Amino acid sequence: MSAHAVAQPMTASKSGPLKGTASVPGDKSISHRALIFGAMAVGETKITGLLEGQDVLDTAKAMRAFGATVLQHGPGAWSVHGVGVGGFQEPSDVIDCGNSGTGVRLIMGTMATTPMTATFTGDASLRKRPMGRVTDPLSLFGTQAYGRKGGRLPMTVVGAAHPVPVRYALPVASAQVKSAVLLAGLNAPGQTVVIEREPTRDHSERMLLGFGAQLTVEKTNEGNVITLTGQPELRPQTVAVPRDPSSAAFPVCAALLVEGSDIFVPGVSQNLTRNGLYLTLVEMGAQIEFQNPRTEGGEPVADLRVRFSDNMKGIEVPPERAPSMIDEYPILSVVAACSAGKTIMRGVKELRVKESDRIDAMARGLEACGVTIEEDEDTLIVHGMGAGGVPGGATCATHIDHRIAMSFLVLGMAAKNPVSVDDASPIVTSFPIFEGLMTGLGATLRQGGQQD
Repeated sequence: MSAHAVAQPMTASKSGPLKGTASVPGDKSISHRALIFGAMAVGETKITGLLEGQDVLDTAKAMRAFGATVLQHGPGAWSVHGVGVGGFQEPSDVIDCGNSGTGVRLIMGTMATTPMTATFTGDASLRKRPMGRVTDPLSLFGTQAYGRKGGRLPMTVVGAAHPVPVRYALPVASAQVKSAVLLAGLNAPGQTVVIEREPTRDHSERMLLGFGAQLTVEKTNEGNVITLTGQPELRPQTVAVPRDPSSAAFPVCAALLVEGSDIFVPGVSQNLTRNGLYLTLVEMGAQIEFQNPRTEGGEPVADLRVRFSDNMKGIEVPPERAPSMIDEYPILSVVAACSAGKTIMRGVKELRVKESDRIDAMARGLEACGVTIEEDEDTLIVHGMGAGGVPGGATCATHIDHRIAMSFLVLGMAAKNPVSVDDASPIVTSFPIFEGLMTGLGATLRQGGQQD
């Protein structure tokens, strides 16, 4: 599968019990950051467990274009010989970030305070996503950006020749925007301050400290106040990437929904800024055991044992939980459809500007599968049909979105009739072993659509 290839339909059918160990890939957010921070350190950073999905491979290619030496030594084992803060060279060609909003926004921040020019593009999905939320705060450093109408890719960014430190309050809860501003602040003199009213994933802060940056986080009435001292010399590190909780969500939720299932998912990140889905599933009645909690690579992890749960109930998900599970609402909506009663998800308008309008994509696909949906700009309500109650039988549009594709394929494993997706190729961006891992557990998946 390729995120840039022709559409590749796939169909999931009602599956037998899922059994075995689901060793999901490395965390995508941490993988991006390990490559970028390694490129900004002086010396060689060694990485294990790197996600080798297309999104991360595109970031590796971008770091090479900016002058870092990035090498693969084996599955998940990589090294980055960095050029130091402010040491990026001007790339000789356009930087193609594929499908990755995280990649393009963090890389823009990284080069924003170095006097050079770089042009960024991506696939059809990424070219629809708003970049102004990043380029607006970067302009405060002295950076200039020229893109298509609405602040969209392709976009040329001119780094600030004489950057100034910035104090910036995030208007939306976005770890990507926060990280872009902090990365830009690395090559600005003085102290750059980011204020977030709602906590978002904190991988950048953890990794900055690990690489030797001077950074503090203070909880105030305004929210988290993050202060970074600019122009440090970052030290190379050995980074062990934990397994991705967003990828683990798919086998976990499939096991909850497929009768008789009992699976083991080792080493999943339990970062408190990423675990909202798992809290929600437990509140709905999911049988999930969190075993052997520990710290790996500066991140909390645990092993998960997950069993079929036929008495799950709909709940109202607290809106303040949204930042810790923003990527998991599509698969949660599938679980909600297979639970009893109504699940209400509020505070989710950020889903409308992800790889696709995920609220609309899930609503239309679930309706096609026989599920009753209510929605507005910031809310998705799913009327559950109970375990095994979803009719299915539809082909759902993925809109070049990997999480939409995987969510509907999980639905097909538990629905009465097969569920197809019009294009499974985007899955490679985040979870390249999805098909093999799921079929290895016992899922019934096949290439092709309903009529093939």
